[in-house]
Amino acid sequence: MPKDGQWQQYGKYLGLAFVLPSCTLVGFLIGKGLDKLFGTHFLTFIFLLLGIAAGFIDLIRETKPEK
Repeated sequence: MPKDGQWQQYGKYLGLAFVLPSCTLVGFLIGKGLDKLFGTHFLTFIFLLLGIAAGFIDLIRETKPEK
């Protein structure tokens, strides 16, 4: 049976599995909404890239060893 510390590790890494897809989805939805609001077609792509970048930055921060 895993100890309590191991369950916390499982929870941490399970949460990391949702970071990149959720950031990407949020960026896409914001861009899509702004495109609809302003009548443009390029903001979806820009905010999609920003969401992907935010997801990777968060993944790197969370997996970086603490000093």
